[in-house]
Amino acid sequence: YEAREFIVYFPFDQSVLTPEAQSVVTEAAKYASDGKATKIIVVGHTDTSGSPKYNIKLSERRAKAVADALVSQGVAKDVLGVDWKGESAPAVATGDGVK
Repeated sequence: YEAREFIVYFPFDQSVLTPEAQSVVTEAAKYASDGKATKIIVVGHTDTSGSPKYNIKLSERRAKAVADALVSQGVAKDVLGVDWKGESAPAVATGDGVK
């Protein structure tokens, strides 16, 4: 098994997993279990609309939602690393205030 990236998207201003996002998490959990993952890194991001303080909290909620879903599907907590970036490091580069 090789390192692989799974991307979970959230609706604007939300941190609840949609059915599509849950499907990605399920795929990632299965991949991790099949390959006996030794490390999984979950990183939450936001866009650049809203305040930096708000966005850091939103990206934290998003990262934790994904991590919690992985754990609920059998991924061991001790292999999870959870981080969040807010708008300081958007997953897709955009101008300030862009959704």
